[in-house]
Amino acid sequence: MPLVGCIGQRGVVGGGVTEAGIRLTGVTRSYGDVLAVEGVDLAVPRGRRLAVVGPSGCGKSTILGLMSGLDEPDQGVVDVLGATDQAARLARCAWMPQRDLLLPWRSALANAAVSLENRGISRREARAVVRPLFARFGLAGFEEHRPRQLSGGMRQRVAFLRTFVAGKEVLLLDEPFGALDAITRAEAQDWLRAALEAEPRTVVLVTHDVEEALLLGHEIVVLTGRPGKVAASYAVDLPAAATRRELLATPEFIQLRDKVLAALEQRPSAPVAAVKSADGSPNPVRRAEG
Repeated sequence: MPLVGCIGQRGVVGGGVTEAGIRLTGVTRSYGDVLAVEGVDLAVPRGRRLAVVGPSGCGKSTILGLMSGLDEPDQGVVDVLGATDQAARLARCAWMPQRDLLLPWRSALANAAVSLENRGISRREARAVVRPLFARFGLAGFEEHRPRQLSGGMRQRVAFLRTFVAGKEVLLLDEPFGALDAITRAEAQDWLRAALEAEPRTVVLVTHDVEEALLLGHEIVVLTGRPGKVAASYAVDLPAAATRRELLATPEFIQLRDKVLAALEQRPSAPVAAVKSADGSPNPVRRAEG
C-alpha cells in the first residue's frame, strides 16, 4: 500500500470535521480502593485522532475501556457518537491491543476475517470481503501465511485489518506498536497514518512514545500520574514534509515534542487521600494503577 506523498499534518482539532465524536465529562473510575482516573474531561471530534500519553499506571487503558463500553464510570458521562449507555458504546468501538492476538492455526486471511465472522457473516463471504484489502494493507501475497511466518510489522497490519473491517467508526488503539523494534515501529507508524488518511475514523491512540503521538494524532492529551487527570493538551499543527526524517527535524515538531515532554516531566506525584473507614478511623486510599 503506497504511503501518502507528504507525511506532515496541517489539520488541527476544531478544523474540518467538528461533529461530536467522543466526549468524557467529569469521568472518575476506581477499582475497590484504587482510584484510576479522576475528573477527566476530553473530547475527540468525529473523524479526528487523539493521542493520549502519560506515565505507566495513570489510567490510559482505563479510559479506553470506558470509551469502549467494556467498563462504566463511577462518576461522569462517557458519550460515543451520541451514545452514553454501555451496550451502544460497545457497538460503536473496535479495540486493537498491544499484542496482535492472531490465532496461530489460522492463515492471515482467516485471521483478518474473524471480526466479520463474529458479526454473523459466513466464512466464505467474510474472506471474499477481506481478500481484496490485502493489497491496500501491504499484505498482498501473504494471505495464506500463518502468523509464525509473518514479521512483527506484518502481524500488526493483519491485526489492524481485522479491527478495521469490524465496521466500527471508532478505533481504540492501545499501544499497538509497543512490541515492535524501532525500525519496524517507524514503518508501522507511517503505514498506519497513511491508512487513516485514506480511510478516516475517529481514533484514540494510547502510547508512551511522544514522537508516535505527534505523528499519528491531531491532538495530544497528557495525563498526570495516578490518579489520571488531564494535565495539558496540544493541537498538532505540523508543516508538510517529504520524508519522516525531514518532519522530525522541523522546528515545529521539535518545539511541540519538547512541550509534551516538559508536561510529562512536571506531572505531580500521586497524593494519598485519607477517607474514613467503617469504624471512623483514617483509611488511606491507594492512588492508581489503571
